[in-house]
Amino acid sequence: MAMNLNKAMVIGNLTRDPEARTTPSGQNVCSFGVATSRRWKDQASGALKEDTQFHNIVAWGRLAETCSQYLKKGSKVYVEGRLQYRQWEDQSGAKRNRTEIVADTMIMLDRKGEGGGSGSAQPPAASRQPKTDSNAEEVSVEDIPF
Repeated sequence: MAMNLNKAMVIGNLTRDPEARTTPSGQNVCSFGVATSRRWKDQASGALKEDTQFHNIVAWGRLAETCSQYLKKGSKVYVEGRLQYRQWEDQSGAKRNRTEIVADTMIMLDRKGEGGGSGSAQPPAASRQPKTDSNAEEVSVEDIPF
């Protein structure tokens, strides 16, 4: 029996404002970048080192609407989803490829006041965006053609 798992979780800051669009079939999609950093002490020199990675994020449906409405460059977010690799040809015929995280969940981690809200701080779990139904944040993208 083979077991498979494709899960990605990142906490970082948006590198650009979300770009929202609608597919020809009417499906909402939103893409943005998230930067994550790690720090460590170099064993040989004792110097503090840092490495930053950049992740392409894609959200669909209600989650795409929420991301485009509430997020902006610099926002701190938790994103959970699956890794997806795509290949295509651009208009000049050059082959292009991209690895991205197709988001299932997004939680805003900025404290109120850091993104234009009131000055009072609140814990990250309370900063989850408002929902109109119990599954508004979790959008299944398994059956959506890309």
